[in-house]
Amino acid sequence: MNQIPESNHVVETELANEIVTGADGTPFRLFIRRFRRHKLAVAGLIVMVLLAICAIFAPLIAPYAPNTITDSFSAAPNGHHLLGTDQVGRDELSRVIYAARVSLSVGLGAILISSIIGTILGLVSGYYGGWLDGVIMRVTDIFMSFPYIMLILVVSAIVGPGLKNIILILGLLGWPSLARLVRGNVLSIKETEYVKAGVTMGFSVPRIIFLHILPNTIAPILIYATSGVAGAILDEAALSFLGLGVQPPTASWGNMLASAQSLTVLTSQPWLWLPPGVMIILSVLSVNFIGDALRDAMDPRSRK
Repeated sequence: MNQIPESNHVVETELANEIVTGADGTPFRLFIRRFRRHKLAVAGLIVMVLLAICAIFAPLIAPYAPNTITDSFSAAPNGHHLLGTDQVGRDELSRVIYAARVSLSVGLGAILISSIIGTILGLVSGYYGGWLDGVIMRVTDIFMSFPYIMLILVVSAIVGPGLKNIILILGLLGWPSLARLVRGNVLSIKETEYVKAGVTMGFSVPRIIFLHILPNTIAPILIYATSGVAGAILDEAALSFLGLGVQPPTASWGNMLASAQSLTVLTSQPWLWLPPGVMIILSVLSVNFIGDALRDAMDPRSRK
């Protein structure tokens, strides 16, 4: 048989690498190029970065402290108060800016807790299988059998309102879907040749799970986490609106909407409910757009 010349072999190898990593070279550059094709995701990323900056530097950006009471009550937007004031004279713009801290803290904190729990349980369940897999999946089924929002409301009413409690509740109740997702990926990954080779070579189970299996499950975890952040922001707003979340006078987009739910305010004082409502919509849409772009950018079947 004729051997393929070494030069042809090099060319074929370079073409294969180009398919995997793209013409620009590295997988990271290919990821960035795919992500940038989603204009809405880029805009959403800019919005989230601006929200993060506002949350971090709120004392420097906000014109007033969030609970400072001025001599203007329910004042319409003007030169001194760009978004007006609420019923007790607090500046709406300042409260909207400080409320970003609450929403981002809940979104990131809750999804961090649920991601850690769901990932660990999914890895253990998928890798070991057997009775341990059965126990973990039955517990998961029990959690998923209850209506999610109803379970949150019941637990919130028992534990009590507050920012820390909301983060813990959403985090401890939000892991089942991720555990199922990770388990499904692990079941297929553990049958691959490199995992079997690691077992044959005597690698420890933690090394196989966290160094060989987990890196190949990161993509779906990140995609799930983005949607989870959006869901946590909405859940916090709903709980605060119902009086079970962040309590006044702490500023939250949800409790700002709750304080503006009377018919008079809705019809004649839109500056009290429109800004927090717009911020909830913008943040949730931005996170969802970012999640869609991450899903497409991390899809190994996409070569563009």
